[in-house]
Order: sequence, then C-alpha cells, then structure tokens
Amino acid sequence: MIGWCRLLQRRQGWGPVSDAETAEGLSLARQAIEAGKDDPDALWMGGYILAVFAGERATARSVIDRALTLNPSSSYAWGASGWVLCFGNQPGPAIEALQHAMRLSPLDPLGYTFAGGLALAHVAARQYEKAAEWADRSLREQPRYSVAIRIKMVALAHLWKTEQPDCLMVPYNAPGGRRLPAAVD
Repeated sequence: MIGWCRLLQRRQGWGPVSDAETAEGLSLARQAIEAGKDDPDALWMGGYILAVFAGERATARSVIDRALTLNPSSSYAWGASGWVLCFGNQPGPAIEALQHAMRLSPLDPLGYTFAGGLALAHVAARQYEKAAEWADRSLREQPRYSVAIRIKMVALAHLWKTEQPDCLMVPYNAPGGRRLPAAVD
C-alpha cells in the first residue's frame, strides 16, 4: 500500500518522491507479491508498481495476469492490466482490458483512471480524437487528474488544437505552486 501511495504522489504531482521512497515502494511491492501469491489485490497493485517504478512490464504482466486468474471480476486488476499494456505499446489489448474494467464497475469512484487509460491507449493507437474524448470523460469525473490533463495535451498537440486559449492554464495552482495546463472542453 505504501508503494501505491508513492505512485499516486508522483503521478498526481502531490510532492516529490525521493529515490529512497521509490526503492521502499518497490521493495514493499515485491514483498506483497511474494507474500500475497493468492491475493489478487496485492498482485495487481504490486505488479502495477513494478511496471511504473521499475519498468518491469513483463513481470508486471505476469503478476497481474495471476491476479486476473484468481479474480476475473476485479475491475482494478483489469484496469492495471490495461495501463501496463499501454506502457508496452499494445493499444488494442489495452483498450479491451480497460473497457472490460469499465463494464465490470461502471460507477466506480476510480473510473476516471480507466477513462484516462483509454485516453492513453488511443494516443498509442494514434486515434487522437478518441484520446481527447476519453481524457475529457476522465476529467469530467476528476477535474484535477493530472495524468488525463497531460494525455489530453498530447492528443491535442497531435491534432494541432493547442492554440485554443482555454488549454493554456488551469484556474488553480497545483501543489508546490506549479500551474498546470487546463483541460479543454
């Protein structure tokens, strides 16, 4: 769980994550995977942390696949699978996994992360209009989801729409006083 918190801290820009904190998160994720071989939540979470912090996508895929074998109804495991597939530039399977996660839990309070993953998968598939649409959906559910903001900026840059004035800055400051790009309606 500490690794998951560090991952969110880094992804959302809530503050710096030191090398020591990253190493601790990785170590604890590995321990969780080892001790929780029959715990699908420990497996998908630990696998995702390995993919993000250590770039160990093959190991992450294997661990998350085990989580899905143990609990094929885990929307979070399907979501983690989709994100890791995105990281491996496999947009087709990523889209399938993330859509499956959304079907399993259509009103999930973390559903914005599934939509954000779909946005990234569509960027990887060079489907920039769809990527922007999924980023918008993610941002409607969680307006300060910085991952979706960044994905949308990439999609819009590919569509040459970055000159729109409302995509320049958000009306709030991020942690640390940084200004973030706004989501474009």
